[in-house]
Amino acid sequence: AEAFGADALTVNAYLGFDGIKPFINLCESREKGIFILVKTSNPSSGQLQDLVLSDGRAIYEVMADLVKEWGNTTVGECGFSAVGAVVGATYPKQLSELRKRMPKTWILVPGYGAQGGTAKDVAKAFDNNGMGALINASRSLMCAWKLEAWKGEFTIEEFDRAARAEAERMKDEINMEREKI
Repeated sequence: AEAFGADALTVNAYLGFDGIKPFINLCESREKGIFILVKTSNPSSGQLQDLVLSDGRAIYEVMADLVKEWGNTTVGECGFSAVGAVVGATYPKQLSELRKRMPKTWILVPGYGAQGGTAKDVAKAFDNNGMGALINASRSLMCAWKLEAWKGEFTIEEFDRAARAEAERMKDEINMEREKI
């Protein structure tokens, strides 16, 4: 993360702990973070992540348990671990279950907006204090000038202003749902 000037990286833990340990070491020594893929927002994520093991847990649940375990040593003053999880807004039921399963884990939530996740869906990622989630909406912001809500108001040359307007709208929409927590 440091080589790129980043505060956090998204990583795939399919290699297991020995593949993740160097990243956790950086989290501990450099005050950086990682987000491990747990239940991704893409439609075919269930081909692997939803498979149920002999103990009754789905693979995404096993990964969530590992994220929680691996992050125990990195819980900071804010009460959250530097080892976070990626959980898609496109699977709100699982998102809600995973928030309960990983109470001290930051959850990076892709899938809001263009992929179909709603503010009501992403609200499930927040804890009872309305904290613990980072909502991502890249495509919705990059292409905001094309959205029906902003048609005629912004041109492609004003994509930055459209992105800001859409980000403000999304923030308000999400905060309204957070207030219901």
